[in-house]
Amino acid sequence: MSKSVTFIASPGGSLSGDIRVPGDKSISHRSIMFGSLADGTTRVHGFLDGEDCLATLNAFRAMGVEIEGPDNGEVVIHGVGIDGLKQPANTLDMGNSGTSMRLMTGLLSGQSFDTTLVGDGSLMSRPMRRVTDPVQSMGATLSTAKAGTAPIDISGGVALKAIEYELPVASAQVKSCVLLAGLYAQGKTCVTEPAPTRDHTERMLRGFGYAVDNPSAGVVCLQGGGRLTATEIDVPADISSAAFFMVGASIAEGSDITLQHVGMNPTRTGVIDILRLMGADISVTKEQEVGGEPVADIRVRSAQLKGIRIPEELVPLAIDEFPAIFVAAACASGETTLTGAEELRVKESDRIAVMADGLKILGVDAEPTADGIVIQGGSGFGSGAVESHDDHRIAMSFAMASLRASGDVRINNCANVDTSFPDFVGLANKAGLSIEIN
Repeated sequence: MSKSVTFIASPGGSLSGDIRVPGDKSISHRSIMFGSLADGTTRVHGFLDGEDCLATLNAFRAMGVEIEGPDNGEVVIHGVGIDGLKQPANTLDMGNSGTSMRLMTGLLSGQSFDTTLVGDGSLMSRPMRRVTDPVQSMGATLSTAKAGTAPIDISGGVALKAIEYELPVASAQVKSCVLLAGLYAQGKTCVTEPAPTRDHTERMLRGFGYAVDNPSAGVVCLQGGGRLTATEIDVPADISSAAFFMVGASIAEGSDITLQHVGMNPTRTGVIDILRLMGADISVTKEQEVGGEPVADIRVRSAQLKGIRIPEELVPLAIDEFPAIFVAAACASGETTLTGAEELRVKESDRIAVMADGLKILGVDAEPTADGIVIQGGSGFGSGAVESHDDHRIAMSFAMASLRASGDVRINNCANVDTSFPDFVGLANKAGLSIEIN
């Protein structure tokens, strides 16, 4: 990001009204990938027009796929078939998107041409061996920088063979990478996960007519060599983006907000479970299924939260929402303890360290541990300047903290908010926050 963006969030306020946050990022990414590989024309509604998803879209355009839009969330993808991608003229720049880079590593390992994946400074420092190792065991030829980071150079024209892979840690990105390589592998590829992770890849593959099996609990398999058939996709609102408003409404007295048409995939609803354990007042209405994904409206009213020990089985189901959950914990009475979340240290930033630093600046007793954090809750926050470290979720979490702050909260380096939540400030201010962009 070249432009420096600072949020200055004024203290106090409450959240109210009916709002719809932007489309789900995970589903938007996959709609472009699978629509490109499908036979026929795929139409996507509610696509997230954020920089991460546009990086995926532009990569497939660079590989010869005709894509119209996005235009008010509408995208039309003219699929080229499972073997129809063409060699790009240049490296493929994934920007800040770890999802794009990790899933594309699997998908591109089965192509007939060479490719190189790069990204911004943050993405180029994130660990990639977790995806390159299993794909190499399938026969792929690829290399990374010495530290196991991007750039990832992938050689084409290699025959992949199916594997049975046990994930060392629960990770939807690694699972999806292996399954996407499995589309091009000879035989049946199976992935076993130690705990449930988001299953958008499996659901969407089935939506495109590709058979995906679950022979036993925690195991997902697919046979290589099939075809995808174009379909229509309605992208629900992103529960990860809705989470900031769930937390804000929970901690700000007098709040009553309804978040519309939110994706309620059971592998993503850990944030609701955790907040309810803390005493949050959350009700779910208008439940329906749209394009294979459950959606609903979520109403959140302010509540007196209490500290808890977060159950480890919920950690993979809320992995992206923990920065916001830490803000809730800081306003809860008593101690909140998180363990089993070492994955947070290798996100867009080290989210354990960065959140702990920011919480301390705002007067909260927060002690990081190797795989989590211990937060002593209380009356809320002081004022001060915190660093987002170019991490969109850190920036938006501290914006919500202003609702319970005694003075202005200044959040530095917020340009990356646009990767997942375009016009966050506009929607937040409409709902009841007071944020200025500097």
